[in-house]
Amino acid sequence: MTDEAFPVLPRFKAASDLRERIRAWLAHLRGERRMAALTLEAYERDLRQLLDFVAERTDGPVSLDGFCGLSQGDLRAFMAARRSEGAGNRTLLRGLAGVRSFARFIEREKDGKVAALSAVRPPKASRRLPKALNVADARDLAAAGTREGENRAPWILARDAAVLSLLYGAGLRISEALSLVRAEAPIGRRDIVTIRGKGGKVRSAPIIEPVRRAIEQYLDVCPYHLAPDGPLFVGARGGALSPRIIQLAVERMRGALGLPETATPHALRHSFATHLLARGGDLRTIQELLGHASLSTTQVYTAIDTARLLEAYRSAHPRARSVQSG
Repeated sequence: MTDEAFPVLPRFKAASDLRERIRAWLAHLRGERRMAALTLEAYERDLRQLLDFVAERTDGPVSLDGFCGLSQGDLRAFMAARRSEGAGNRTLLRGLAGVRSFARFIEREKDGKVAALSAVRPPKASRRLPKALNVADARDLAAAGTREGENRAPWILARDAAVLSLLYGAGLRISEALSLVRAEAPIGRRDIVTIRGKGGKVRSAPIIEPVRRAIEQYLDVCPYHLAPDGPLFVGARGGALSPRIIQLAVERMRGALGLPETATPHALRHSFATHLLARGGDLRTIQELLGHASLSTTQVYTAIDTARLLEAYRSAHPRARSVQSG
């Protein structure tokens, strides 16, 4: 395999033996692990940043032995340098993910072991809660009627509403909604859609009547012939729709509705989970609907709902108000 196999990835400051392992690792992530392109790029960037740092300190490309021989001091110095560039704990923690992935790969391949990685204490990062919208704002953001009067083609307004309805009404990621093909459109009597999520995981998402109706309205006015195996949602020229177009549409709606910057397409997915939980939804079921591999990822929504209940209690309960005033 040559460097051209990964034309979008920058070259590493690595000796030939380490470069060969990097190529094999990237091929493994892209092929066997079926890692998403953005995650692949992030892992590559994680490793490249470390190798750039080490190469500058040693005045030369990093060899396989040099990588395996990294000391705790090397890794601490790297993290200190990243902090001086403005990286916080969460950035550092995420930034070590690619390095650890590569280290595990070369250890599995019996090419060596980076003992220092297990000895260095990773930075702690507090878990930030997703910013969910309230029910009324989430409905307004996803509703077709809210867009009436915008100086854009009616079919484009219907398209945006259909996409956002899938995010709030079915808990889809924006990439999942835009990956649907025309033949998979949940219309008519079809009340379920099959989603291929992160890591190629497949799940089923029920489609409620308002979401199905929004998709049908979009298809009724879409001016393009949509091939069965082509994208369900298309751009102004008929090609595949970019996520950025939907993000820009939401930015416009934020201004019109007076919503905060945290009101994003992904916030609708968070709102889907938070509102289900508030109405008594089972955590395991919500995990399956969201496509989370681990229940711990979904459990963050219990903290959101608890925070909402505490806020309501403190603002409305007579005893809470008497304590605050005292």
